[in-house]
Amino acid sequence: MERVAGREPLAALLFGRGDRPAAERLTGLADGPDGFALLNAAAAPPGMVEVLREGLTFDLAGLSPAEALPVPDVVHRVALPTDFSLSGLEASGIMVGPHLAGAEHLLPVVRVAAAIVRRLAALEGLVAIAWRPARIVMSPAWFVEAVGVWLAGGPFPVLALSALARSEDTIASEGLAFLIGQEFTLRARTGTPSREDSRIAVRLTDWLVAHGRVETAREVVLSGVGAVWLEPVGQNRLNVEAR
Repeated sequence: MERVAGREPLAALLFGRGDRPAAERLTGLADGPDGFALLNAAAAPPGMVEVLREGLTFDLAGLSPAEALPVPDVVHRVALPTDFSLSGLEASGIMVGPHLAGAEHLLPVVRVAAAIVRRLAALEGLVAIAWRPARIVMSPAWFVEAVGVWLAGGPFPVLALSALARSEDTIASEGLAFLIGQEFTLRARTGTPSREDSRIAVRLTDWLVAHGRVETAREVVLSGVGAVWLEPVGQNRLNVEAR
């Protein structure tokens, strides 16, 4: 997706051709305790609006009548029909405001951005939501539920703000480096990754988001799944083995 003054969109809202909303359609969503404030709407360039929530500002770009943003490159899909296609879709996107440039990876910023996108999921004609750092696209309903649980104090929304890729004998994260500077590779205990291996990967993602990057090899105990051994490899990857 395109940069705007050096800023890349965090999330893309994907609509059918001609269904992207104009800024005026956001007014109703802005109201209420879970909403946001629209700033300088009359002075904003066509197709862009500035929004404020919890003291942080973000830009929504690619709104009608401006040109759509490019649909982001995605490789992971969640809770979408088997025949889902990005072909013919148009994207609007949310990015941090200029004063937050360089801070988009900080968890408080991500939380607010996710809360705004969750509110925007009610827009008529929205087909899917893509989270660019994880190259993942999902149904709006999945995003709303997963992020809602997180915002209410639950676990980090794995498979909404990160992705897990299975191979023949591993499960690897994607999008976690955006938050902590590291991805992990979990080796399956026996052969092909099992459902229990997937549970470990989900719990580990939540733990890493809460505790940050791992600098030295260590064992950690994950709630409900037991101990895992974490070993940094290079600057941005962890090898993981279940104990």
